[in-house]
Amino acid sequence: MKRTQSRKKRAKQAQPRKVYHAFSSWRYVFVSVAITVIAVLLISRLAYIQVIEPEYLTKEADKRSLRVTKSVTHRGNISDRNGEELAISVPAYAIWVDPKAVKAAYAFNDEEWQASAVENARTGKVKYKKAKFFESKKWPALAEVLGIKLEKLVKIVRRPNARFVYLKRQVNIPIVDYVKQLKLAGIANQLESHRYYPTGEINANIIGLTDLDAQGIEGIEKSYNTYLQGQTGKKRVRKDRLGNVIDDIEVLKIKKAAGNLQLSIDQRIQAVAYSELKRAVKMNKATSGSIVVLDVHTGEIYAMANFPSFNPNDRSQYQPYKMRNRAITDTFEPGSTVKPFVVASALVYKKVGIDEIINTSPGRMSLGGRIVRDARNYGKIDLAMILKKSSNMGVSKLALRLKASKLQQTFADFGLGNDTGIGLIGESVGRLPIRHRWSDFELSTMSFGYGITATTLQIAKAYAILGSGGKRFPLTILKTDNPGEGEQVIPRNIALEVVHMMEGVSKKGGTARKAKVEGYRIAGKTGTSRKAEAGGYGDDYVAIFAGLAPASNPRFSIVVMINEPQGDRYYAGDVAAPVFSSVMQSALLLSHVRPDAEDTRYTLLDQLNDAQ
Repeated sequence: MKRTQSRKKRAKQAQPRKVYHAFSSWRYVFVSVAITVIAVLLISRLAYIQVIEPEYLTKEADKRSLRVTKSVTHRGNISDRNGEELAISVPAYAIWVDPKAVKAAYAFNDEEWQASAVENARTGKVKYKKAKFFESKKWPALAEVLGIKLEKLVKIVRRPNARFVYLKRQVNIPIVDYVKQLKLAGIANQLESHRYYPTGEINANIIGLTDLDAQGIEGIEKSYNTYLQGQTGKKRVRKDRLGNVIDDIEVLKIKKAAGNLQLSIDQRIQAVAYSELKRAVKMNKATSGSIVVLDVHTGEIYAMANFPSFNPNDRSQYQPYKMRNRAITDTFEPGSTVKPFVVASALVYKKVGIDEIINTSPGRMSLGGRIVRDARNYGKIDLAMILKKSSNMGVSKLALRLKASKLQQTFADFGLGNDTGIGLIGESVGRLPIRHRWSDFELSTMSFGYGITATTLQIAKAYAILGSGGKRFPLTILKTDNPGEGEQVIPRNIALEVVHMMEGVSKKGGTARKAKVEGYRIAGKTGTSRKAEAGGYGDDYVAIFAGLAPASNPRFSIVVMINEPQGDRYYAGDVAAPVFSSVMQSALLLSHVRPDAEDTRYTLLDQLNDAQ
């Protein structure tokens, strides 16, 4: 037994032992190669970044931290000559949506769900579990408060890649507060500026308006857009992950403060002018009307009103034809309002004496087979009576003495056919035909305002030249303390003589008794012209009254134009003259101009004669 155990033990000891190796060469090679490759890649990448593209990381960091911030400049204010605000900028808000954020919050991607989205929102019955977007009535409430159809709102928020879409702009604070209370994902607001016009429709045609981005699109807002807008400042800054500015890098654009405009308009006179014009247009069932009030010694415009107008604070009223500043855009044949210029021209070129009598009998004459006539036979009359009775025969005979070139030159000197220099967009220059050959009839009709066209402002400027003693001042819509000397275009004594002649228009037997102003002498002229149409002249009229006051020392030139008055009362003396009277009286009283009643008058013409 022992032998057997011994034999087994020896046999077991004789067998070779198994050897377990702790080192594996292929694994070593694999790990070594892997580490080497990774190290080479890292070193290569590091070398690439540091040597070949050293700016890469800097750029990546800048993408995440550099931002451009804006320093917004609010649009400048517009005020009248006394400081009353006519246009101001007030805070407003824009409501906007981030469709991507809405999608992330509500996880909508089911096409069938999309198709039934609006129906789900309206009925409140949710067919799909994913429709968290419609489980609340907040979205329909948002659409309602913003005045947006729910279908449109759904369409906006379903834009796949959009990050910023306006829902409503120019909204007030209560609406913003209501939207905040809804606590809808992806809905935000931002502060912007809203243009407000305190005087509404009274100044709408001249002030104009801005668009939603505060850019002027009409009137003074457009003409002076660059000055009123200023310049928004921009600078590059570095922000941390919380959005806090930690470093100012550079200024990209220097902020430039917006300018404020002070107009020459006197809002008190402007309000009266607009009210009287509106009343006259409506009473006479006219199509439109315009009025201009000028200071004859400075060229400043104290009032420029038009009707129809609209309230610029309510954009739903906006219609292009209501926006026109008709005083500078609409031209018409001025009719008999140019007759004082014909008389002045005849005196300047010495074609008539100051006391000369003109024979207008028999009240009509034939020129080239056509008839020129007066309302009746006035017989032998002087220059003042020609203007008082508005005699076509009288001015025609003066024009035939002058010839076309001299009359055209006088009209041009008074500003007809030329830009007034006011600097507003949309101004028309009118029409003053310049040609070498004129028939006697054409010359005759031009002398009483046919064949030429002008604007209300041009006629007001021409009368201001008479009122200033023959000086032409550049017109301005801005208040000025230094109007300059003016340019003498006709002799002073002749201008004052013509003004004196025009006083008879508002007296007994004149064409505009209704133009009288209590306590003041006025000098003026009516004009009632037919409107041209294809093939001749139709049955529509333009009624114009132009005048100066006080006649002893004119301060204001006022022109009233009523377009297409209806009914039997279409003459300027009935339609336009009353407007002139009311507005002139208000202008003189508000400007503290002393009365020059008949019994106390001592005119500039008298002073001139005394000096001679």
